[in-house]
Amino acid sequence: MASLRLEIVTPEAKIYSEEVDMVTLPGVEGEMGVYPSHISLMTQVVHGEIIARRGGRDHYLAIGEGFAEITGERVAILTDMAVKADDIDEAKAEEARKRAEARLAEKLSDEETASVQAALAHSLTQLKLKRRNRG
Repeated sequence: MASLRLEIVTPEAKIYSEEVDMVTLPGVEGEMGVYPSHISLMTQVVHGEIIARRGGRDHYLAIGEGFAEITGERVAILTDMAVKADDIDEAKAEEARKRAEARLAEKLSDEETASVQAALAHSLTQLKLKRRNRG
């Protein structure tokens, strides 16, 4: 069976690099499924979850905003945040959410507001994924 190389990179590190059977990613116009031999394209990704199907099992990752380059053999995602579901610390994500929400109540510059909103989106994305895939 044909496969795709899924690579997810953040400014800090390569988070994921595996051969997968299929990838579902959060695009600006909704979820997008990518199979081997997909038409080549570039697209924007938004906060949400990546589902990487490998060997009949789904592997989940929370990602932030970024871009995806898709070819028939590869999906390369450059994003500002990516965390494997198993690596999400729910307590830390909840604490980050609370800190961000408290900061948004303060008088902030436009730049600070954008940074805090991004941090809030990161923590909410991680919490959503972790809580939905519990058990």
